[in-house]
Amino acid sequence: MVQSSGEPADSRRTREQGGEDVYDLYSRGLKLLASGSPAAAAQLLSRAAEAEPESQSIREALGRALFGARHYAEAADRFRSIIEENPAEDFALFGLGLSLSRMGMFQAAAEHLALAVAMRPENKDYVSALRHVRATLDSRR
Repeated sequence: MVQSSGEPADSRRTREQGGEDVYDLYSRGLKLLASGSPAAAAQLLSRAAEAEPESQSIREALGRALFGARHYAEAADRFRSIIEENPAEDFALFGLGLSLSRMGMFQAAAEHLALAVAMRPENKDYVSALRHVRATLDSRR
């Protein structure tokens, strides 16, 4: 499962929409994700993302939940949207790379994972994912 590299810093998660507190949706979604219920987490986090579409923390958590629920194309879209705004977001590059690899798009996955590794070479998860994707590419040649 894709796990976040850190805690969110967004401050506008408290807006209410439809009587639901966005921060509450986000917090409950993270708890569901941590407890191994990514599909349920994705439902809550989708509602939070609708209310706060600019929140990188919510989009990242939703990407993680979608990945965990095996909705790889949707997860890739979430991670890609973060990268479009912040190309130096290493965790989003990692999430996008993993999502693409699960979709069988190994060359594109390797490119994104290599960027994540270049930004954070000490991150063993990034290095391991890149190694796996490159081994897959090598075995197909």
